[in-house]
Amino acid sequence: MRKMSVHGVIRIVIAAGVLSAALLSLAVAAQAADNAEALAQEAWREAITQTDVPAAGCFHASYPSVEWNKVECVEAPNIQFTPRTGPVSQTVGNGNDYAAEVSSGLIRKTVGSFTKVTGVTSETGFYGANSYSLQLNSNFMNTKTCDGATDPAKCLDWLQFVYSSDFTEAFMQYWLINWNNPCPTGWFSYSNDCYTNSAAVIVPQEAITKLKTLKLSGSAKAGGLDKLIMTVGTEAYSVTGEDSVVYLATAWTESEFNIIGDGGGSEADFNSGSSLTVKVAVTNGTKNAPNCASHSGTTGETNNLNLGSCTGTGGTAPYIKFTESN
Repeated sequence: MRKMSVHGVIRIVIAAGVLSAALLSLAVAAQAADNAEALAQEAWREAITQTDVPAAGCFHASYPSVEWNKVECVEAPNIQFTPRTGPVSQTVGNGNDYAAEVSSGLIRKTVGSFTKVTGVTSETGFYGANSYSLQLNSNFMNTKTCDGATDPAKCLDWLQFVYSSDFTEAFMQYWLINWNNPCPTGWFSYSNDCYTNSAAVIVPQEAITKLKTLKLSGSAKAGGLDKLIMTVGTEAYSVTGEDSVVYLATAWTESEFNIIGDGGGSEADFNSGSSLTVKVAVTNGTKNAPNCASHSGTTGETNNLNLGSCTGTGGTAPYIKFTESN
């Protein structure tokens, strides 16, 4: 066998080094391209959330366009996303949650998102894997909708912007709590309360591994429309409802946002080692930091995570941010 010269060995080593450097350069370039695309998609999700729909109804948009296209609305599922029921639970939900509370003015818009997600590999709920709801909930209010209650002073009205993963729809659910009268036409009875839904827009069931790309936005306009916008990945969905159902725009001072069970007071159970950072951004005409109102959750659904610390930040888009983990 012919022996390779020292110079030959050196040439092979140099060639291997050049190839490794080239491969590393390609890998770095590919990673940079992936990061740039991820940032572009996140910028689009933020932009479409801030883009108003042109009219009442249901709409859909796809990345990179920020133009809403009208789609058919569907009937929302007849399930209850119940108000909190009593003692504060130890894990998130049923009252144990932070809400973004404004100290002046009224909230016109809220955007809920998950800015950091680590360790999440699975989630199970009442219907199995990937069974959860996203909820963006108002404070309990007492608007003129309560005038028809047995005791208007004890009546509370409430609005939820909801995405149901199991029923693959996003819609608004309205409540009249302590109504104690026959429910108005088109409303369903629940104990002494009444509830009804807006129309719904179809949103596919999304795996929990997409959690970081999910955003849920709710807005209210006095004398106009309440609007829900949901984004996931490269898709966005919207549905509207009349603000006059519970007059949200006249009394909206707190917003709760989280991922919890899909209705009926159920729980969303995350795998051990899960950690989420939740951001709740509010628009109320000021740059003041919203308060982290503790034990201010209004929904009865829960998850199996424990709340961490919460901070409020002011500026052009004021928000609160908090952690939850198990």
